Amino acid sequence: MSETVLLVGGGGREHAIARAIAPDADLYACASNRNPGIAALAEDTRTIEERDADAIVAFADDVDATLAIIGPESALAAGVADALDDAGVYTFGPSADAARIETDKAYQRRFMQEEGIPGCPDFETFDDMAAACEYIDSYDGDLAVKPAGLTGGKGVRVTGDQVTKDEAKAYLRDADYDRVVLEERLVGEEFTVQAFVANGDVRPTPAVQDHKRAYEGDEGPNTGGMGSYSDAAPTLPFMDESDYAAAVDVLEATVDALPDYKGVLYGQFMLTAEGVRVVEFNARFGDPEAMNTLPVLETPFLDVLTAARDGDDLPTLAFDDRATVCKYAVPAGYPTDPESGARIAVDEESVAAAETESGDALLFYASVDAREDGLYTTTSRAFAVVGIDDTIADAECIAEDALSAAGDGLRVRHDIGTASLVQRRVDHMRDLRE
Repeated sequence: MSETVLLVGGGGREHAIARAIAPDADLYACASNRNPGIAALAEDTRTIEERDADAIVAFADDVDATLAIIGPESALAAGVADALDDAGVYTFGPSADAARIETDKAYQRRFMQEEGIPGCPDFETFDDMAAACEYIDSYDGDLAVKPAGLTGGKGVRVTGDQVTKDEAKAYLRDADYDRVVLEERLVGEEFTVQAFVANGDVRPTPAVQDHKRAYEGDEGPNTGGMGSYSDAAPTLPFMDESDYAAAVDVLEATVDALPDYKGVLYGQFMLTAEGVRVVEFNARFGDPEAMNTLPVLETPFLDVLTAARDGDDLPTLAFDDRATVCKYAVPAGYPTDPESGARIAVDEESVAAAETESGDALLFYASVDAREDGLYTTTSRAFAVVGIDDTIADAECIAEDALSAAGDGLRVRHDIGTASLVQRRVDHMRDLRE
């Protein structure tokens, strides 16, 4: 029997999901924007706000969906997975309650503490911003200041790195946050391990390193992610196998404490001189990390979804042993003052021309709006290119060549995946561990 899969979301992450599903199922999609990459792969798309559970369930009913998968965290927080499950459409995504592992950082830290999940930093939570400011003054060291709710990856401020303590206090006084988490600043190299989870099974994927800072050299404000890379192995060049195993142990312990969890569990980790610590959890694929992981997944993604729904063991995952480099093109002014509504041109032929005898070049549309007269920017990232080849260096060359697709009005971090930046990560960890 052919499966009919409903995809919720319209970004680069969702384009990668669509590409992984479309060869094996009838795909339908809905999102608040019209992503041309998803539209080209789907049987039909519908413009629906990602948090509108009733409209999404009605669309699933219209197309007789047998499975659903949710991309954005906003839909999970709104209970879209709950609504689809209640309507009889198995959804590969956690309930709103289980998604609190991402959507409520105060809950996340208390959960880790109470369940004995390894890697939890020292933390305090506050719903009184004056008391939080007093804690910042009294704390002997640097802190990560985290709003408890969702901020699209842009809400964290770190003293001693991004801001001074006085600037952190001003940020809390000016922002309209109900609760914040203040935790020890972790020093090291960040990496992500994403896992497919269902029926108590945990199937981890290769490690990825995202680059949050807006500008080259890791300068500027945090963004949703300017790009990322993975190696031709589960680890990254600054890690060893025991570091990866420690991260997987954290994910497995988390799932043991959340036995009904289903979907993707994303662990953002910091490799420190003392070992692996948890920066945060997300309850869905990362964006851009999905674009590194899914193109090298050799196991049909649909097999993961159907096994999850049918109560079977999740399949053992197989991956193409090649490296990936993802680079985003973003609107001028992103992330602080992005130019929305600007018409852009994306040269798909130039992406195809970047492929080599051993390497592939992929284009993933993200937060663009496809109108009758062309493509327009939104306030978020426009599109990403991914190079895939035997080494990170070769994959980076492909990604860089593919970026000729980006026309005027878009900005890129060209240093992501370069040998010099990767070597800085290796040197940094070596120095910390000596």
